[in-house]
Order: sequence, then structure tokens, then C-alpha cells
Amino acid sequence: MTLPTTQTPFTISIPDSQLTHLQQKLALTTFPDELEEAGWHYGVPLADVKRLVGRWKEGFDWRKQEALLNAELPQFLYAVDVDNHGTLDVHFVHKKSTVKDAIPLLFVHGWPGSFIEVRKLLPILTQASPDHPSFHVVALSLPGYGFSQAPSKKGFSTAQYAEVAHKLMLGLGYDEYVTQGGDWGFVITRKIAELYGPKHTKAWHTNFPLSRPPPLRQALSSLPLPFLSYTKSEKAGLERTEWFRRWGSGYLAEQSTRPQTLGYSLADSPVGLLAWIYEKLVEWTDGYRWEDDEGNVLPTRFEGVD
Repeated sequence: MTLPTTQTPFTISIPDSQLTHLQQKLALTTFPDELEEAGWHYGVPLADVKRLVGRWKEGFDWRKQEALLNAELPQFLYAVDVDNHGTLDVHFVHKKSTVKDAIPLLFVHGWPGSFIEVRKLLPILTQASPDHPSFHVVALSLPGYGFSQAPSKKGFSTAQYAEVAHKLMLGLGYDEYVTQGGDWGFVITRKIAELYGPKHTKAWHTNFPLSRPPPLRQALSSLPLPFLSYTKSEKAGLERTEWFRRWGSGYLAEQSTRPQTLGYSLADSPVGLLAWIYEKLVEWTDGYRWEDDEGNVLPTRFEGVD
């Protein structure tokens, strides 16, 4: 497959008019009420959202962050022709190592992530070191995320995301490459391995291992007798899984069944979008202490609703 290798440099530059409009929306926010001592039982606490909105209005310097992203991340656009979906302009970070034989690495983010997931890893992955391999890193914004053009036709699924990523790598001259993916990136890079390995994709790494339980008969036949009890860590994992099923997966049901309906709120309300994503940052990062410009986090709570 012969593809053009033209990548157009890209610089993040949000128009002043959009920033002004954002400030107007933040100033007009109507907050919901909250039950006494609700904590995290029903979602993001009202105090957290008010604090973050205050920071967004009065303390957050977007132009500073914009300049830092542009300085740290070499960004480009590339036009990818997707079978039955036309041409999409795909945004991506492309940082080459100084090592001659560095390994091409495709880095695929998830939801609610973006290309920024690669930011802290990029210097480590591209540096020359006697202790680990060096990589030429390509971190794309999935179509519909960040600065990548969104598809406009139905039927754009895992295979199409894999096609976009694969054609991007070929277009950049990387006929052979390895992949890393988490969350949706896990699903997409697994599909890349299925469709384009081992000829093109040579290895697959994920920080999101996911598997389905075996059929009951198969599971029972593999157990020794008498049955062994679960370990403490296994019990904790099962409890966490059950918590997520009961109290943490509502977003998935809505996004996977009626995304258009939800989209009106998230597209129109910056505070609604903030709360929607902030909840996941808190509950999915094991108590990571966010800086204020990222969002200040309380210890993760796994309790159900009373």
C-alpha cells in the first residue's frame, strides 16, 4: 500500500472569541442542589464543582497551558482516507528519537482521555538509554476527539479506528511498528493486532488487560477439589468489579445507547462536561492527588448509594 507522507504542522490556537464565550457560559452557570452529607454517593460533590468552576473562571490561564502544549508536543495533521467514510483530518503528536534504530510506537488514548496522555511519557520513550529501547512516538487524537475530525456517517467502529491508526503509521513511513493502548486504546490496538499483525504491527502492549469470564463448565473443570478460597486481593478485586457494575457504569449505558441526547448537554454546558469527566478522573485514578489545574481530588469512594 502506497500512501502520501505529507504531514502538516499543527499549532493549538483557540480563538479569543471562543474563550470569551466560555467565560460567559461559566458566569451564567446554574448549579443543582445537593442532599445533606451526600459526599460522593450520588456523583460529584457540589463543593468540588463550584471550586473547579471558580478556578476555571479566575485562576486558570489557558494561554499558558496552550503555549506549554505547543512547546512540548510536536503536532501535525494528516488526511486519512477511510473506507466508506471519506477523508478525515487526523491530529497527532509525532516525536522522533535521536537513536537511529528506534522502534516506531503507536500510542492510542482512551475515554475520557486525549493525546495529552502521552505528555509525561514522551521524553522517557524517545530518550537514548542503555537500560531500555528508544521509540519514535506517534500519539494520535482518535477521530472525534481533540483536534481530529469526527466521522459523519454511521458504522464507524473499532475496525475503522484501527484503519485510521494503521494508515497514519504507513503514511508516516512506518511499515512496521508496535502499539500501546489503554481503555478504548486497548480495544483499538487489539483490533490493529488482529487486522494488521504480524506483517505490520509487531507487538502489542496495554495497561488495560481485559478478559471475559470463561463459560461455567470450563471454569468448574479447571478448579481443583476441594475448591480453593479466594485470596484477599482477589476478593478486593471482585468487590471493586461489583461496585463498578452497580454504581459506576451508568455513563457507559447512556453513551453507548443515546449519545445524541447526552451530547446536547455536554456540548452546550462546559460545567456539565467538567462534572461528567471529573467524576471519572476521581474514581478511576486510585486516589491520585491532582493539582488544582487538573482538579483537586478526594480519596476515591467505592460505596453505593444509600
